[in-house]
Order: sequence, then structure tokens, then C-alpha cells
Amino acid sequence: MIRHDTGYTRYLASEGEYPGVFPLAQQGRRKVCVATLVAPQWALTAAHCVSETPMQAALADNDVYAVEVDRQVHDIDSVFLHPGWSGDMSGRLHSRQFDLALLHLSTPSTASVLAPYRGNSESAQAMTFLGWGYTGIGTTGTSVADGRLRFAQNTVMQADDRLRFEFNDPRNRDGRALEFEGIPGLDDSGGPALILEDGELQLAGIAIGELARTADGTGAGRYGAIVVYERVSRHLEWIESVISDN
Repeated sequence: MIRHDTGYTRYLASEGEYPGVFPLAQQGRRKVCVATLVAPQWALTAAHCVSETPMQAALADNDVYAVEVDRQVHDIDSVFLHPGWSGDMSGRLHSRQFDLALLHLSTPSTASVLAPYRGNSESAQAMTFLGWGYTGIGTTGTSVADGRLRFAQNTVMQADDRLRFEFNDPRNRDGRALEFEGIPGLDDSGGPALILEDGELQLAGIAIGELARTADGTGAGRYGAIVVYERVSRHLEWIESVISDN
């Protein structure tokens, strides 16, 4: 979801610049959910993406689930859900559960990995979002899914157990809206929030959802919407223990 005054094509991203970021499912032109390589055989995504894609059914049948990473097909052969994930889709933004999953690839990918951010300075930092999901502009909200990779940027408004970002309206004169201000759209769950640290992009957040501005959800994707990301730095011990134990 992008600014109304910047221009659609300026938000388009090259998949070759982010080889370790990949979609988890495709339905025609529509691409659903995103994962990010954190090690050659491991990717991090939102736990609810496992059930929102055919992955869960495939693994339940003792099958593998094929994805394309940097133009190479890889099989996901196992999934490790965060112990704090209850499986309650409707409550995924609740502070008592954590919407994260690690995906294991049967063979290593040669794509560049994005190291998890290990610092504690996310607050007020500008971060970059990536996703293939629905797009639209802040004045009117969600519009169309064209299956093209886009980026957007936003500044962390709150960093506690999770990261929160607000879609700032550039018409306001408070100067908070960035040049490429935006938020993830529908189908961008699991997508990364990337922070620039020591000259390299690192994985600081995983997209899990948007807080509706109104009771009926009509504010989705519009200016003022707040999106929530799992804060990767709070889950390093779990990530590292799963990878080392498996």
C-alpha cells in the first residue's frame, strides 16, 4: 500500500536484489504470503501463512511443499511453529501469542540470506518492507493484486514485544511520511521488515497483520492504518535453537 502522490512504478522492486525473499503460494497472478531465508536451509515467515497456503495440507499428507527461491525450486519438508503460536488466526495480533514459523528446505539454497537483526535499537528506525500482495493508495485503500514485487518504507512508531508502524499521510505537515511511505497489503503476511545495519540489510520484523481503523475494517490499507510485525530480535534464542537442533 503506497502514497497517493509518488507514482506506482517507483515502488516496484527487482526480485534479483532480494533473492532470499520469496512467495509461498501463487494463484494465477496473485501471490500469497512471503518468507525470508535466514540460513541456507531455513526461512522465517508468519505461522498463520502455513495454514493460509496449501503447505499445511501437503505436509500433513507426509508430502513436501515446493517453493521457488531465487528461480530455483526447493522443497519445504518440515515446519517448526513458534511455541507461542496457538493457531488462533483471529487472535494473531494478541500480545499473548507469537505468529512465527521456521520452514526447513530439503536442500540448501545458494541465495543470499538475510541475517536476523541482533540489536535493540529498532525504535524510530526507518525500515523497508517487501511483498507481492495487493496494492492500492492511502486515500482509497486496497485495490488490485498484480503479482509484482514492491517495496515500501516506514518508521517504527513502537517497539516492544512487536514492532508497529503507522501509514502516515503526506498531506499532513508533520513531516513523518517518508518519500516511499507505505505498509504491507493483503497477502503480504510473513514479509520482511529490513533494517540497514553496518552497511547491510538485516531482518528485523515479520509482517503479521493490520489493525483495522474502524469496526467494519473499511480503513484497511488507508492512511492512519497501523501494521504489526513480529520483532525478530525478541526471538533469536528460539530461531537459533530450532536451527541448531534440526
